[in-house]
Amino acid sequence: MSILIVDDSQDQRLLLQTLLHQAGYLDVVTAESAAVALARLSELSEPQSPAIDLILMDYLMPEIDGVAACRLIKSRPHLRDIPIIMVTAKNDPSNLKEAFDAGATDYINKPVNRVELQARVSSALALKREMDCRKAKEQELRASNEELQRALREVKTLRGLIPICASCKKIRNDLGAWQQLEEYLREHSEAEFSHGLCAPCIKKLYPGVYEH
Repeated sequence: MSILIVDDSQDQRLLLQTLLHQAGYLDVVTAESAAVALARLSELSEPQSPAIDLILMDYLMPEIDGVAACRLIKSRPHLRDIPIIMVTAKNDPSNLKEAFDAGATDYINKPVNRVELQARVSSALALKREMDCRKAKEQELRASNEELQRALREVKTLRGLIPICASCKKIRNDLGAWQQLEEYLREHSEAEFSHGLCAPCIKKLYPGVYEH
């Protein structure tokens, strides 16, 4: 699974990348600012772009800080399911609340502890796998439901050659019996009938009432 490190410190990016490689996470990319990270993440809407499964976001960065970047990422529907771990020396409760309110999943204190980093990364990626699995199942269920609805519509649609009597207009059904047209349509479609008389029949049945 792919991890994106966002930090304006080259030393910090290298440290995190090294610790992740040592833990077996080899697909790690870095960005030196939130702007660069957002530009890279914007490419994820393209079909051939590699996925990002986790973001390690520095809290304090120039121009766009980690909280603002987190808020921007979570505002984009195709990115909002990516877990974000804030990497910060600011562990004041108000700072952490601000990060969580912006959509952060977890946080890691600086200086980074190798065991803590591995534990939190492992937990976040497990959450991402679970979310991906749930989304895949929902998509599969949605596709199955659409196919079922299509099949039901097909069942209710009359197709093919229908034998009909040229005289009485009855229809021969699949059992070989002759049915009234209205009865046949009711059984083989969702049509409802509203009864009335057409003009020619009114003239024929009630010649004195319908003169024109």
